[in-house]
Amino acid sequence: MPKYEGLTVDEAIQKGLSHLMLSENQVEITIISEEKKGFLGFGKKEASVNISPLEENNMTSEVTRDQEITQKPLLEKEKNEQGSGELVAVGAIDEQAIRQLETYLTTITKEMGVPAVVTFDRIGNSITYKLESDKPGMLIGKHGKLLNAIQYLAQVYIHRMAESKLTVIINVGDYRERRESALQRLAFDTAKTVKKTKRPVFLDPMPSFERKKIHAILAKDKAIKTHSEGDEPFRYLVVEYVKIL
Repeated sequence: MPKYEGLTVDEAIQKGLSHLMLSENQVEITIISEEKKGFLGFGKKEASVNISPLEENNMTSEVTRDQEITQKPLLEKEKNEQGSGELVAVGAIDEQAIRQLETYLTTITKEMGVPAVVTFDRIGNSITYKLESDKPGMLIGKHGKLLNAIQYLAQVYIHRMAESKLTVIINVGDYRERRESALQRLAFDTAKTVKKTKRPVFLDPMPSFERKKIHAILAKDKAIKTHSEGDEPFRYLVVEYVKIL
């Protein structure tokens, strides 16, 4: 989780918000330490905060509003390299945004103390960024929470910068593939338990894109229905039995 410092707590927060290109209601702020004035110039210490993006559902309206505000100036300001003043083609704006995000992810991982080589593949409007590091576990985090936060941050970034609606996936090694297999097993095992006991099962909180995967996996099972409850970032999935007449 990126850490930011400043002469005061407010200054540290503003530095972080400016760097992440997010507003205060789009992030979770944890104060690590407040500033210390010291005595006669000794013992002075800057304030320090951690800032992480909130889950997607909390920020959908903010992202949409920011897109409306940001995209128009972007179209007006983009120039070609020759400086002719002509607007760059929409496809060129998307490609530029994708390249800028590649640089942004490189910077973010470096500041986290886990520098990574960033590459990407694009299929249609889906872009997968692969992060290669000597310490992959530190980029993934417990239960993938840190990787999910980086992915959400990347999605917000691309929404701001690109003209098209692009989907971003951030992967470290084969984590996403392994996680998808784990979600499939979880979905089928949960459905089996629900049909056996006729009682609902409440799964652990997970990000919206993972909940959607389980929704999709169980959608064809007529004896099962699913829905989400709770507020982000603690929103969870409920799997229930449906009596078949």
